[in-house]
Amino acid sequence: MGSFTVLLPEARRRKVALITGGANGLGAATARLFSKHGAKLDIMYNNARIGGESKYNILDNTQTDLRIINVVGAFLGTKHAARVMIPARKGCIINTASVCSIIGAVAPHAYTSSKHAVDGLMKHTAVELGHFGIRVNNVSPYVVLTPLTVDLFNLDEGGVARLYGILKGKDLKPEDVADAALFLTSDDSKYVSGHNLVIDGGFHILNSGFSMYPQ
Repeated sequence: MGSFTVLLPEARRRKVALITGGANGLGAATARLFSKHGAKLDIMYNNARIGGESKYNILDNTQTDLRIINVVGAFLGTKHAARVMIPARKGCIINTASVCSIIGAVAPHAYTSSKHAVDGLMKHTAVELGHFGIRVNNVSPYVVLTPLTVDLFNLDEGGVARLYGILKGKDLKPEDVADAALFLTSDDSKYVSGHNLVIDGGFHILNSGFSMYPQ
């Protein structure tokens, strides 16, 4: 789990993006994409996170280490980015949450509750920092084949395709999440703040126990 400061020579203007957790998975894909498009500290991407142990019984769960990384990490990243962005009266902060921040029983208790906390942090800081022209948003992906999800859900390479989903014939890749993050940092989303952008192919809108369509 590393951090990247990315100089982004984009046509719009020069920006600097700091991406935590950029050594692999979603962070690495986002760092590569931001490097191609070009981004002082204009963009903070709080992507560092851990999955914790795959314990599905609440009596067996512990949360301390997981919440320190997933929640306190996002809090500190936001706090220190704001120190730089507030005087400039501009900036963009993104957190990686998860589809489990809007739906229950798709991940262990500790991971799920940590991502709900990240979503609450985003909404609160979007209101506070909006007074300084700073936008704060989340990206909330479905299961992506990364080292974190392979360990958390005990998946092999074909495991993601076998998971229940709506959008058939397509697999969610780290680059897809990176595209969403890039959109949220661009001028194309200059009036988007306080938004939890769910990247799940419609997974969260279906009650899998009752549907008039075959799944």
